[in-house]
Amino acid sequence: MRHGEVHNPKGILYGRLEGFGLSVAGRAQAGAVARSLADHDIALVVASPLQRAQETADPIASQHGVIIRTDDNLIEAGNTFEGLRVAARDGALRKPRHWLKLRDPFTPSWGEPYLQIAHRMLAAVNKARVEAAGREAVLVSHQLPVWTLRRFLQGQRLWHDPRKRQCSLASLTSLVYQGDTLIDIVYSEPAGATDPRVTGA
Repeated sequence: MRHGEVHNPKGILYGRLEGFGLSVAGRAQAGAVARSLADHDIALVVASPLQRAQETADPIASQHGVIIRTDDNLIEAGNTFEGLRVAARDGALRKPRHWLKLRDPFTPSWGEPYLQIAHRMLAAVNKARVEAAGREAVLVSHQLPVWTLRRFLQGQRLWHDPRKRQCSLASLTSLVYQGDTLIDIVYSEPAGATDPRVTGA
């Protein structure tokens, strides 16, 4: 699951920074997803250590009577633009001093390598599958890690156009296993669709 909308009035790329919790709308999104999962057999709720993910996980964990477990492998991707505005018109990307960071979109040069993200996310999934033992687990993470893992599992190249990610706020990207074999990936938006081009998400 991707976390809900974040309170981010300055529109910065907050990445792994502390102090970015859910907005009022984000809390409503988390509640909507919890209600949609009310009849699921959830044995485990795991979240990124960041506040927005923990707050998104809370209503699901409460509804199923489990304690949120934190897994650092679910954290947001590292990014050298963290703390800056990256809007197209007036953001950091328009400043020449930052252009060297953009030299390699395939790794990418401005942040954590895509393959590293995919591997740590898969490690979190595999650990949760063992712990949930035939029941369901909900893992709350962030847009880029969720989307990168999905592309990795589907055998797609990991570099991509971020404007085309299918990973709305509070969306679910469900991995369906039969034994140890991944048999399906099901995407759903219990809290509604959001625009992947909007930062602050």
